[in-house]
Amino acid sequence: MAEKNAVYLTTTLPYVNGKPHMGHALEFVQADVIARYKRAQGYEVFFNTGTDEHGLKIYRMAEEEGISPEEYVNRNAKVFDTFRDKLQLSFDNFIRTTDPHHKAAAQAFWTTCFKNGDIYKKMYSVKYCVGCELEKTESELVNSECPMHPGKKIETIEEENYFFRFSKYEKPLLELYARQPGFVIPESRMKEITKFVEGGLKDFSISRIKEKMPWGVAVPNDDRHAMYVWFDALVNYISAIGWPTDMERFNRWWPVVQFAGKDNLRQQSAMWQAMLFSAGLPPSKKIIIHGFVTSKGQKMSKSIGNVVDPLAVVEEYGVDALRYYLVREISTFEDGDFTDEQFKEAYNANLANGIGNLTARIMKMAETHLERPASLQAQGFSSTLTDALEAYDVQRAANILWEDIGNLDRYIQETQPFKLVKEDREKGVAVIEKLVMDLYTIASMLVLFLPETAEKIKTAIESNKMPEALFVRK
Repeated sequence: MAEKNAVYLTTTLPYVNGKPHMGHALEFVQADVIARYKRAQGYEVFFNTGTDEHGLKIYRMAEEEGISPEEYVNRNAKVFDTFRDKLQLSFDNFIRTTDPHHKAAAQAFWTTCFKNGDIYKKMYSVKYCVGCELEKTESELVNSECPMHPGKKIETIEEENYFFRFSKYEKPLLELYARQPGFVIPESRMKEITKFVEGGLKDFSISRIKEKMPWGVAVPNDDRHAMYVWFDALVNYISAIGWPTDMERFNRWWPVVQFAGKDNLRQQSAMWQAMLFSAGLPPSKKIIIHGFVTSKGQKMSKSIGNVVDPLAVVEEYGVDALRYYLVREISTFEDGDFTDEQFKEAYNANLANGIGNLTARIMKMAETHLERPASLQAQGFSSTLTDALEAYDVQRAANILWEDIGNLDRYIQETQPFKLVKEDREKGVAVIEKLVMDLYTIASMLVLFLPETAEKIKTAIESNKMPEALFVRK
């Protein structure tokens, strides 16, 4: 399995039925911080993301627009590919579930599970939410609607489908959770999924009749059926690293650390793990679960009119302003709130008046009083920062760094080097040099969170010149 210095990270694959939203940005940036941290620690990292492109919802939306599903997904996949560049994400791979290799891998995975006796066909009737692409029980509905997609009609599907023997893997899943109590982070989600599995597992449908849903990966040896979108999409985590055609590459990277939202808990930490067991493959390494980005405590939705476009925020404030808010002002593991007012307040207090003002003050003194750039050597990551990132707690790590920023600002107030250098030049210059070196160390840590800003600070220090304002007060 994975080499000691090899780390495989992946986000879930966004469904391409709409534009990237703040939840996507949160997951991507959180995962990116961990990827950058692991690289800085000397690990070789393979960082995967991509797009989920099959299913009934995609097929219907393409129909509504009067275009083919291929045209629809090609157009929208480009939007998500551009999105990762706009957020300055350090991905190594962008997989699409319409890629030929992925489709072949999904069929090979199906065949393996079928041969192992875990796929069978039966007639069934079920309530189904097209928005979630998931079956729903009566207990999961509120006023006969899916609480995740209010206003969308719950459909009843009555047809012959293939099923996966999820019920067979109740004991292996519970044994996995007991063996690895930190398998799902945070602990509250670990308890939630354990309780779900302990409640008993029901086999789930993994195909649709092609006549009703022709947009999907073909089921091997049965032209009447297409794979259920979740079964197909989950296989991307192994197809992205070469399974089943390049097992040397696969064994180098597997197992994976997965980042996902709380609405993906069941699929990622139970369904997918059972599928891996069925195929004779080791489970994932860890599942990191984050909450939702809300607005004034409400879920963002078009019907309410409280949706915030992350790219519009980047356009107005810059990419690092958005990254800052996502890593520090939004909880890593629970729901977090985003409003224009909250964002602007945090931007001015902690970016414009925070790291931006601190950098300007130090570099103004350095440019004025240092004859040459200070001798530079970053001190490395503090143990507290490392502990937080090893626990995948991005918000705690960001808070630690901003505490360092605040401490450096207080040191300026205590020493007042701008006065000291006039009274005792040697002592004043020594304090300014220390400030520059401490700022360089902060920049070396800041690169994990705000890469563009960190590089601007490093460039200013290395040239001993005051930079343009990092963040203009709004």
